Parts: sequence; structure tokens; C-alpha cells
Amino acid sequence: MSTLPWPPISELSPSVPYEPESISRPEYGRYLHEFTPGEVFAHPRAFTVDRSFAQEYATVFHDACPLFLSAVYARSIGFSDLLVHPLQVFNIVLSLGVQNNSEKAVANLGYYNVAFLEPVYPGDTLSARSLVLSRKDRGEGQPGIVHVRTLGINQNGKVVLQYERKILVKTGPAQKERPRQETPFPAQENPLLELPPLNPQAMPEATGRNTFFEDFREGQIIVHGNMRTITDEHVPWTYRMGNTHPLHYDRLYSKAQSGPMSGEPIVYGGLVFGWLAGLASRDTSENMLWDLGYTEGYHTQPAISGDTVGSISRILKKSEGPLPGTGVLQIQLIGVKNMQTAEALKEFGADLFIKENDKKSMGKEKIGAKIFEIERRLLIKKRS
Repeated sequence: MSTLPWPPISELSPSVPYEPESISRPEYGRYLHEFTPGEVFAHPRAFTVDRSFAQEYATVFHDACPLFLSAVYARSIGFSDLLVHPLQVFNIVLSLGVQNNSEKAVANLGYYNVAFLEPVYPGDTLSARSLVLSRKDRGEGQPGIVHVRTLGINQNGKVVLQYERKILVKTGPAQKERPRQETPFPAQENPLLELPPLNPQAMPEATGRNTFFEDFREGQIIVHGNMRTITDEHVPWTYRMGNTHPLHYDRLYSKAQSGPMSGEPIVYGGLVFGWLAGLASRDTSENMLWDLGYTEGYHTQPAISGDTVGSISRILKKSEGPLPGTGVLQIQLIGVKNMQTAEALKEFGADLFIKENDKKSMGKEKIGAKIFEIERRLLIKKRS
């Protein structure tokens, strides 16, 4: 420990002149032309996820799987501790990338090829880096599309999460070239999942009796009855995840925007994703052993404080799992807002399960009450 003399502090502001020419206005994020395919961003900051934060996420986002709630259960299954929820990991890693990837974005266009590759435990520290895969210009003055691949990396240098994202990014004034740093990017084209030996038959009494692999059938549609009204809680949760985009917490900024994003702060999409998955949890993923990841998914409408959101799931495929006593479910997750999930299914029927971007070519109208669509794969316990 260093021992240093404490210097007295004198008030200086009255003697320092005001110099308007010295004003600076720091900006963050990148305009479209500042993304170069092949460039890697090592995102600033890192997050250590403590136990209370991990359990708070699981409860606030309505998850019913005891892997995220009970250390005793998680250890009996074969993990070394309770798990940090994979969508919490996803939210933190995505948010760490906002300062470089999307703080000047107009919209998040979609998630792609999400793969959770290693367990994350309380006490682990997450950092993130992104590779620019492509940049698409859409004409002078028009925002363009940037495609990035992002990695979440733990304190041991292990890749725990890999995914891609497409972002609609503003054009901007010409700026000086930023210096590029050579940053390693340990992505895998065919990523490998690393799990400890698992015991799927452990503690069957810790979960409900209707969500084992055998209880699902292909084509089954599950209307999740519980819904969630989002309040201004979304503002602190945005920053708790590390997301720095002002659209989600600055009313002056959001009201100054044009188009559908103008008005009240928009709920950060990763939080909406988390609530929708959580609302489906008691009916689909309570007996989950691992979240294998997601195919492409989209936020089809924004949400604001006061909106009530709910989920509908459709079982697309059942297959044998890679471990004895397990199966794999591929599930389509649909989110709706401001109408009961049962009413949404009754009113829109099969159209709910068609991608919104495909509807124009089919001569169909988009559904204003539909806010989210994605496919997910879960490793699920068998009953016996």
C-alpha cells in the first residue's frame, strides 16, 4: 500500500476564464462509412456478474428453470454452481458492443446464429469483441446495413457466446480515419459446445410435471397465459446491462427522432426478448438442461413503457438429444403486445407464424400487435 500526503484542495473555478473555443462534445458509436469489413472491435469495459445480479435477472424476467435459481439443483445436474441465464449473458455481451457497433444505429434489424458455448457462473467476467462482416450502402443520405459477428469471452479467454447481428446505421459527416488495432478474434465457423458431464435424471421433483421432452408434440401451439406490463423499470435495466444507446433512456433524444422510433424511449429489444422467453419458460423450458441457441430473429415492432407483452410458442421439431436422457426441441417464439395472447391467436391465426418481412410478397398485411419472432433450440430432460 502506498502512503501519500493528502494535498489541500483550493477552489479554482472563479479564477479560470470561460473559453468557448475550447468546448468539446464527445461522440460515441460509428457512422456507416466508419465500418470496414474485416475490422475487429475490442469493446471497452467488462462485466463481472455477481450472484445477486444473476438471480435477480432470472426472477425479474420470470424464468422458471431452476438452473438459474437453485445452486443445489444446478450442481445435482452436473454444473459447478447455478448458471447465469443465457439471455442475461446475451444482453450483457450485446450491450458491451453498443458503443462501437450501434450507438448511432437507427434500428436493430435482426439476430442470427446465436450459440451459447460455455456455462457462465456467478463471479465470471464477460468482455466482448466484434468483427465487421459486411457493410451495405443504400444510396446517398440513406442509412446502410452493417453485419457484425460478436463474441462474448470470459475471464479465462473462453468464448461463451457467439452470434451475428445486422444493424441499420446512419450516414454521417466525413471524419478522419480511426487507427485500427490488430485484435484476435477466436470465432468458430462450426462452434463446439463444452458442457460438464450432466445427470438429466437428478431432482425430478424440482420442476413441474408437464414440461419434459415427452410432453411436447410437433406442431403443438402453446398459448402462454401470463403476460407482463413493462414499466419505466426498463430504463435502469438498460444501463444495468451496459447498453449506452440514448434511445432507450433519454426522452429528449427519443422525442427528437423521426418516424416510428419518435416519442417515448424505446424499450431495449434484448429486454423484450428476455421477458418473452421468461413468460414462456414455465410451459416450455422449465426442464431445460441447456439453451442451444437461436436462428434468425426480429423485433417487428417497438415497445415502450406501459405496453403489455406476451408469448406464444410453436413446437417445430423434436429430435433425440446428444446425451442419454435428453431430447432437443426447436421452438418458434412469437411475441405480441397490448392484446391477450389467446385473442391474438384467434384473430391472426397462422399469419402470426409467418415472418413479417415475407408478408409483402405474399400479399399479406403486417401485424401491428406482433413485436417479436425467433426460433430457438433447447436441450430438454426426458422424464425417464
